[in-house]
Amino acid sequence: MLKKLLFILGFSLMFGSKSKAQNSTLLPSDVLLFQVTAKKSVYKGKNALVLEMPGQAVGDNTLAILKDVDFHNGVIEATISGQPMANAGETARGFVGIAFRAALDASKMEVFYLRPTNGRADDQVRRNHSSQYISIPGFPWEKLRKETPEKYESYVDIVPAEWIKIKIVVKNETARLYVNGSSQPTLIVNDLKQGKDLRGSIGLWIGPGTLGHFTDVKVTKED
Repeated sequence: MLKKLLFILGFSLMFGSKSKAQNSTLLPSDVLLFQVTAKKSVYKGKNALVLEMPGQAVGDNTLAILKDVDFHNGVIEATISGQPMANAGETARGFVGIAFRAALDASKMEVFYLRPTNGRADDQVRRNHSSQYISIPGFPWEKLRKETPEKYESYVDIVPAEWIKIKIVVKNETARLYVNGSSQPTLIVNDLKQGKDLRGSIGLWIGPGTLGHFTDVKVTKED
């Protein structure tokens, strides 16, 4: 049986077949912060949670984890936006994404993220790296790209500083990333590195030099 929706950010709240409007936005107090800061804002007409990384991060554990969520299999939907900060270095890409099955101490998680500035780059190689899967611990993008080139990243037409709708469908050891309502997945992972039994929360994830916005977060569980 599906258990509908744990959180919707700036949208409506549904339980089973019933629904009711919810005007409140997910607040900084609703998340556990790891190497990022969070504040509420209105961005491009939507109530949003804004994430920034105040200093030099250690590893990829850079996210805000939703409290009181226990997720194994199901569907995660969100509207996200990422852009390089004004003072970011040349390698900043506006890294922004969603973590799932995340441990509350950020020690384990699976992550899909986007590199919005790559989506329409003139360099085709950069375009091919527009979306990415990583797994914590042990599987950063550098390792995956070196050992299995092209397997865990893909092209998708996205731009920085604009809202991007994503959907992640998770079933045991498989996860699929859909972008902007496409019926076909942008990226398919058939061997989630932390294993099919891992469960945990949902995280709002950013990478170095990123200003990230998150809204319309919806989680549908199917265990």
